[in-house]
Amino acid sequence: MRYVVGYTPTDRGADAVALAAAMARAQGAHLDLVYVVDRKTPYVAMNPEGSRVSAAEQEVLSAEREGMSLVPKDLEARFHVRQADSHAAGLIEAAQEYKAGLIVVGAASAGLFKRYTIGSAANALLHASPVPVALAPRGYRRTEPISRLTLAVGQRTGAEAAIDVAIESAARRGVPLRLVSLVELDAAGNNSGENINAAHIHANTVLTAAAHRLPEGHHVTVEVAHGRTIEEAIDDLDWDEGEILIVGSSRLAEKNKLFIGSTAHKVLLALPVPMVVVPRDYERVNSSPED
Repeated sequence: MRYVVGYTPTDRGADAVALAAAMARAQGAHLDLVYVVDRKTPYVAMNPEGSRVSAAEQEVLSAEREGMSLVPKDLEARFHVRQADSHAAGLIEAAQEYKAGLIVVGAASAGLFKRYTIGSAANALLHASPVPVALAPRGYRRTEPISRLTLAVGQRTGAEAAIDVAIESAARRGVPLRLVSLVELDAAGNNSGENINAAHIHANTVLTAAAHRLPEGHHVTVEVAHGRTIEEAIDDLDWDEGEILIVGSSRLAEKNKLFIGSTAHKVLLALPVPMVVVPRDYERVNSSPED
């Protein structure tokens, strides 16, 4: 498995490397740190003749040195420089070329209490990536292996890919899987009692199916969280420090593409842990650094 890490020499870049390391450690994935530059930026990786290195080239070399220093010693990683029209385009091109199973980026933040905002690069990825995108919250520095996966269980068409990814990932990593259904009580036309009951029924249906696909004895649980808003429902849940939330792409997404829906966006703004968004109809492809 290969993970493309959107690296910039900023706090967001450090957040992305830390999250990628935490996710990679559970299954020995290879990290590809990708630094996207403008198509006009010169880049010389080596300078054996001792000629002068331009300021732009020096910036890239410094980014490589800083980025690779953040990767734990027990993980394999490479640094790549890609020229592209945009940060998101460069990461998507790299993910397709390397047959990566994930793109990891740091999320921008604008405030003391909200750990996420969607910057332009992350927004572009969440509307166009053909592979899952992992978003690291501001200040994420944990590099220990992921300790639990939580799947947001929706009832709309298109969630099957996220369910598959969550079950396969939990089995591969040997970590507990929690299925969560979120109910927004103040939603227009909402019958609270009926919706909570329907959420329990649907979540338990997914739980039964998941239990049959996981190894015997694998720990899997189900919870229904509700509040006047999605944000309150998120706050109603307990979150482990080493946890990741998995959500599916909006039903409006094109096949094999991401499109983050309004509910997932609300979840993101209140979430204290990393989030992975899975494209509609996504199918995982195995790859190795030699591919």
